[in-house]
Amino acid sequence: MALNLLQAMILGIIQGLTEFLPVSSSGHLVLGKELLGVHVQGITFEVFVHFGTLLSVVTFYRREILGLLRSFWKGLAQAGQIREYYRQDRSFRWVIYIIIGTIPAGVIGVLFEAPIERAFNDARMVAGMLMITGVILLLTRYIRPPQQEMTLRHAILVGFAQAIAILPGISRSGTTICTALYLGVSREEAVRYSFLLSIPVIFGATLLKSVELINNLPTASELLNLVAGTGAAFISGYAAIKLLILIARGGKLDYFSWYCFTIGIAGMLYL
Repeated sequence: MALNLLQAMILGIIQGLTEFLPVSSSGHLVLGKELLGVHVQGITFEVFVHFGTLLSVVTFYRREILGLLRSFWKGLAQAGQIREYYRQDRSFRWVIYIIIGTIPAGVIGVLFEAPIERAFNDARMVAGMLMITGVILLLTRYIRPPQQEMTLRHAILVGFAQAIAILPGISRSGTTICTALYLGVSREEAVRYSFLLSIPVIFGATLLKSVELINNLPTASELLNLVAGTGAAFISGYAAIKLLILIARGGKLDYFSWYCFTIGIAGMLYL
């Protein structure tokens, strides 16, 4: 069955809520389409509802993002003293962390675009990946309260974790936040880096799919579905960011592991 407007909005809400809660938005989209009996060719819809959540991150962190951009521009203007500026300016370091952390996912996404797209049609695999996400979250129960600031080493390792989370069912936010926590990064810094790290990857994927849409223009109804799903993802995503910040501060990420186990097992049994 082709996607209709109501289903697009439902899937957009699912995407927004689950992008930032550590339960895998891509996995929920796959399972949601399966339950709704919807078949969408390719991953254009998924990319655009991810763009909705990108807008929610940019809106929520708009002042901080502007500060990071100003600091980055100032650093480039001091090319002769860029190493000293890197040591002195924390915002400039964070921009470098985000750039470096984005590279692994960008490379994986380009090199393995076709098999990744096929994975979005394998609901049973998604269910299994959700249970792996559950294990990742559950293990946070056993770590000591982390206190370190983000470093370049942390950024690189979290970037590789984000690359693994391209697979549907592996939570991007859950994997990146948990990896940072395992490395000793403070909860606040882990959540902040995870959210900001999502911006370049989602923006890049949206840009590529926008080019495809220009070359293969959608119908009016298909375009309306994309807009509705993106808008729904933006609104629900903004609410989910606030919720996850509160949950992470309380160190309760492991609670979501039981949800992932339940959905994963139910998905495998149902499918």
